[in-house]
Amino acid sequence: MVYAAGVDIGSAFTKAAIVSGELVAYHILPSGGNYKLTADEALKGTLAKASLSTKDIAYMVATGYGAANVSLANETITEVACQARGISYFFPSARTVIDIGGQFTKVIKVDDRGKATAFMLSEKCASGSGRFLQVIARVLHISLDEIGPLSLESRERVEFNTGCAVFAESEAISRIAEGAAKEDILAGVHRAMAAKTLNLVERAGLEADCALIGGGAKDIGLVKSIEEALGLSLLALEEPQIVSALGAALLAEEKASPK
Repeated sequence: MVYAAGVDIGSAFTKAAIVSGELVAYHILPSGGNYKLTADEALKGTLAKASLSTKDIAYMVATGYGAANVSLANETITEVACQARGISYFFPSARTVIDIGGQFTKVIKVDDRGKATAFMLSEKCASGSGRFLQVIARVLHISLDEIGPLSLESRERVEFNTGCAVFAESEAISRIAEGAAKEDILAGVHRAMAAKTLNLVERAGLEADCALIGGGAKDIGLVKSIEEALGLSLLALEEPQIVSALGAALLAEEKASPK
């Protein structure tokens, strides 16, 4: 039996996956300040779950923001290629992928072979990424896990007048001082992020089916806001953060077992 591994080092989280014909195991942990150490720990955690050792891994692909720090990787492959391959494993019908990551939001067009044909990347502004949610969570003194459920309780959504995360933070603080409820502020943040996502999708060209991945996909309030903006239901995963690592592992498996 041939085992292959993929490691995805993102700005916020590092993910590792092992495959052998199918997904065998995966592990996720915060990236921290030492990408090399985190990559080793992610791989170690995945190997432990699969009851394997590094000697059992025939080929390994690294991807993501800190891919160069994966010392045991045989090669690095772009995150876009890995995400396209990974989403096709879960959803072969997916033709558009929205990735809301820690630093950027991406929209990827995928063909029926699981290959990326085009992609669009958000501008370098935190309001187009999961970083925006971290900023607002800090302002409201709540955890990221609380954001989604709390936002769904909104009855009078706050409308943000800026698309900039820095100014939105100041605006959120002002709205708190005015007495706006946390849930209404969060609903407004989700609406603003959904509008930016819609703009990116329209530029890339929406083609169904459409899947949502990345850490932002764990926020149920954001998911519903994006679905409302796009006017369709999104394909969703129980663990949307592992798609890139899984795709890297699947590509590694192809390298280890060439046809």
